[in-house]
Amino acid sequence: MVKIHDGASQLGANVAAPRSPEEATLERVANPHEEALYLARFTAPEFTSLCPVTGQPDFALLVIDYAPDKWIVESKSLKLYLGSFRNRGAFHEDCTVRIGKDLVAVLAPRWLRIGGYWYPRGGMPIDVFWSTGAPPPGLWLPDQGVPPYRGRG
Repeated sequence: MVKIHDGASQLGANVAAPRSPEEATLERVANPHEEALYLARFTAPEFTSLCPVTGQPDFALLVIDYAPDKWIVESKSLKLYLGSFRNRGAFHEDCTVRIGKDLVAVLAPRWLRIGGYWYPRGGMPIDVFWSTGAPPPGLWLPDQGVPPYRGRG
């Protein structure tokens, strides 16, 4: 399970990159607009992990959308957390769903979805989608903007 910290202790500090998601700390800060229903989006166009069988690198574009409640994620901690998967052997489905579940555990958002758009290895792209359920009524939900695979980039 990922470690949780209230506040932004990593922001502005020289922090060593965690070697695994278990070593990473996701930080959360109070949502300054808790009363508002809005969507926050993080896009990680260069996410990497390792194939758990071959050890070869896997690459993905991650799109994380969430409707905050009391907490928002501190972006530097999210960047370090995502980078901690670089040397982790895991299937695409495991990485994508785990990231979504870890963020839900830290933030308890009104709603969250993650799209993992994995680049092909062996000629087949794998796209993985996970959400906490239906989005709240009235939430503006833009398309994730990732076209079907035709040589993404």
